[in-house]
Amino acid sequence: MSDVLSLTGRQMTHLRRTPEKIIGVSLTPVAMVVILGYLFASVITVKGGAYHDYVMAGVFAQVGLACVGSTAIGVASDLRTGLTDRFRSMPISRTSVLFAYTLADLVTAAVAMVAVAAVGLLVGWRVHGGAGQALLAVGLILGFTYAMLWLGVLIGLVMRNLEAINGVCALALVVLSFLSNSFMPLRGLPGWLRAVAEWNPVSSVAEACRVLWHNAPASEGASLPVRHPELASVITLGVLLAVVVPLALRAFRTAAVR
Repeated sequence: MSDVLSLTGRQMTHLRRTPEKIIGVSLTPVAMVVILGYLFASVITVKGGAYHDYVMAGVFAQVGLACVGSTAIGVASDLRTGLTDRFRSMPISRTSVLFAYTLADLVTAAVAMVAVAAVGLLVGWRVHGGAGQALLAVGLILGFTYAMLWLGVLIGLVMRNLEAINGVCALALVVLSFLSNSFMPLRGLPGWLRAVAEWNPVSSVAEACRVLWHNAPASEGASLPVRHPELASVITLGVLLAVVVPLALRAFRTAAVR
């Protein structure tokens, strides 16, 4: 824990010197709030509430997706510049390096979410549920983001090429965002595509937040992520972390001896 806290402090010091990283993570979600939640709110309707209420949960999930690329690039850059080798030569736990990466980037994501929430409030978004449910939704979003950060760590360790990482993560951001219920209900999709979108973790997390915030949940169907989005989110994120974290730690040990 001491190693993790020390390395996390190092990451936060770096963030204070390069605050543009927060801009990089929050820029696309903030733009989506303005474009969809404000400009398109008058022409897009959803059952159960206003469109700007519906879209905000998907935008918060998009912050987590945006963190995948920034974390992957940070990990790959430290491998290329030799900083990882310097950490390896120090009397610290190797796993603490990756946990420090994810914790520091989680703080970055939380700051970006505050900016997204502020813009959302300006365009009319409101939380209509109780404080307890609102906090549960925030915790769910942070849990989703933390899982995405570990995915970014794994991508950075495996791919290493910064240009390839940027391209793959940008594609994943677009596909996972729009092949979900983040911005539109799924009822108009073909059957097989709708099933894929329903089991997309982004869909269950976004829908769970809408339910907890009382923000126009609009999904209809018989699948588990639709009927019980909170349960589906917890199960999906638990499985994702159980798979990705060991793979990332193993990839880090392999990368350290190359």
